[in-house]
Amino acid sequence: MQQADKGWWSWVALSGASMVALGAYAAHGLPARVSADLVSAVETGVRYQAWHTLAMLALLVWRTQRARAGQRLVLALWLLGTLAFSGSLYAMALLGLNLGIVTPIGGVALIGGWLSLLLVVVLARD
Repeated sequence: MQQADKGWWSWVALSGASMVALGAYAAHGLPARVSADLVSAVETGVRYQAWHTLAMLALLVWRTQRARAGQRLVLALWLLGTLAFSGSLYAMALLGLNLGIVTPIGGVALIGGWLSLLLVVVLARD
């Protein structure tokens, strides 16, 4: 593992742990406190966080084998996208905050991460 990637690995670990905790709360504690629509929003946030946590994990494993220019950009976009997309859904359901405008911005960052990954792969020289 590269020393510079320890922060990314730490984020993935925290994201995985928080994803499991939030998913469990959405299944067992949240329905008694908020509407079914808000429970569904949290479940959507957890699902997107799960997929992008796994994607970050896979990219980090790839980096241990072959570090490529642009991989950190992909990680950064997925991190920011997850925080904005999933985080805004959690804030709406758990804190009652209206952050609806942040959710699509997070979605755009997630998509940007996937498109950046495409560029990393296409521009690889081996």
